[in-house]
Amino acid sequence: MTKEVKRNYLEINSLQDLIEGNKPSEDYSLSLIDPINFQLNKFFYKNIGKKHNWVDRLTWSEEKWINYVSSKNVNTYVLKYKDDLVGFFELIFHPENNEREIAYFGILEEYQNKKLGSFLLSEAIKKSFVNNTKRVWVHTCSLDHKNALSNYISRGMKIFKTEILNI
Repeated sequence: MTKEVKRNYLEINSLQDLIEGNKPSEDYSLSLIDPINFQLNKFFYKNIGKKHNWVDRLTWSEEKWINYVSSKNVNTYVLKYKDDLVGFFELIFHPENNEREIAYFGILEEYQNKKLGSFLLSEAIKKSFVNNTKRVWVHTCSLDHKNALSNYISRGMKIFKTEILNI
């Protein structure tokens, strides 16, 4: 059975266009995974993605995961509440265009609907605009969290492309 999915591509071209979400409390912290830990990327991908049809990486070998997170163009950030994992985002630098892609972004189910997405997305955009990055972009689809598209738009991102996929 095929399902029609709408995918939107969004971009923001300046940090000045960011409409920041508020940090919920000082009990939340954001940090770059350093040293890399492919198991954390895999954990978030599987646990957040299970409700949103994230399937591309489910067949990846450990070697492929390690190679991916080891790339100098990939950075992964983790949001924690005290010592508990909350969410993550992966940024991919595309040097040929001097732009960054928010490749994966999400919050674990037990922390959803607590206004954390606006803060986490704000941080992803801020972390992306380093070294004169010209553009930050992301894509989201109708299978993602019901608030995903509105969060991107509320942070100042604009849709630049829409497509319909049959999966």
